[in-house]
Amino acid sequence: MKTPMILATTSILLTGTAQASDTLADHLYGGKAKPGISAAKQECAGGKTEACFALGMFELVHAYENLAAGFYRHGAVLPTGAPLSLVLGMDNPGNATPANPSPEPLSYEQLRDLLNSFVLQLDSAKTSFEKAGESGDYVITIDPLQIRMDLDGNGERSEGETLGALLAPSGQVFDIPSEMPDTDIGFDRADAIWFAGYTQIAAAPIDLLLAHDFSGFFNAYLHRVFPKAGLPMQALDSTGTLFMDAESDAGIADIIAAIHTLDFPVTDQQRLAGVLQRLRAITALSRQNWELILAETDDNRELVPSPRQTSLFETMPVTQDIVDAWLSTLDTVDQVLDGELLVPHWRFGKGIDLKQYFDTATETDLVLLLTGSGALPYLKDGPIADAQSFAEANETLGANWLNYAFWFN
Repeated sequence: MKTPMILATTSILLTGTAQASDTLADHLYGGKAKPGISAAKQECAGGKTEACFALGMFELVHAYENLAAGFYRHGAVLPTGAPLSLVLGMDNPGNATPANPSPEPLSYEQLRDLLNSFVLQLDSAKTSFEKAGESGDYVITIDPLQIRMDLDGNGERSEGETLGALLAPSGQVFDIPSEMPDTDIGFDRADAIWFAGYTQIAAAPIDLLLAHDFSGFFNAYLHRVFPKAGLPMQALDSTGTLFMDAESDAGIADIIAAIHTLDFPVTDQQRLAGVLQRLRAITALSRQNWELILAETDDNRELVPSPRQTSLFETMPVTQDIVDAWLSTLDTVDQVLDGELLVPHWRFGKGIDLKQYFDTATETDLVLLLTGSGALPYLKDGPIADAQSFAEANETLGANWLNYAFWFN
């Protein structure tokens, strides 16, 4: 049940009255996120926090539109038939045929620019959401599944470009539970902070990648994602065999090449250190989110409810014990981020100081980190995170802990 994660990628606006609420909903249901940015920005600058929420939502949706359009423009595909592929402008069928019949060439620098633009837009949305969380008693009801986006960059938003269509029953990625037939959500000030945290969850792994030179991986493997975009391996047909057939053997060879090129030099140490700040912001925003949630007195189809409010998911109640366990988990995560609690390594009795990695790393070799020698610069003596470190969460959340983590952000 990953529905809360869905609500993150495409949700929406607000205003103080039902009439304005309907207008804003129509705006996003019509796929007009980009045109809405200018007016919302002006009102947000004038101190209207609900307009700041609207601005953040417009910016978030438009960020995904731009990313999807960029992937589509260069003919991205996925090796499986996941509907999520369409959110990234990729082909849905499980084959190597681009959704775009005439993809443009893609260079390593262009891919970096596309990802960097996405991160910058996420950060802009974060700023808007934080302003929206400062004050205001607003609630706006929106059905996220009706949000329409231009995924292929053709200037049109078709019936197939809504979140609901992407999550159609045929092989849907996210499980929309049967106990929640009504997918309307009442977004409020607390949700603004929730979304601010979400932008950093989305930005952190991309920023981590962009802090490195991953051109070797790009050249060796990404023709599998962009098969008609002029990458180095595209021009060479696979005709020989080693074990099975030409295509299967070529696929195996590309996986081996991908693993071999998972040694990324750090090219922007400041950006790498900034990833740690993003991770710290996630936990800080989650605490702020819960502070606002626990202060609420209404009960209006809450994205994340307090123990006094009604959960939209019958199988996932929110009790005070669950809230306490989550807040305790945030404390533990902060200890890991600060290097006070070390990350375990299967091979050593010492642990990895995550803060030291982000502050001092000059390369990230994933294979050597896993096997041991790449972890040596970051090993130190001290308490190591283990199951006991997260005992309260394990005991309270049980097997549902991952669902709650997606939901609580």
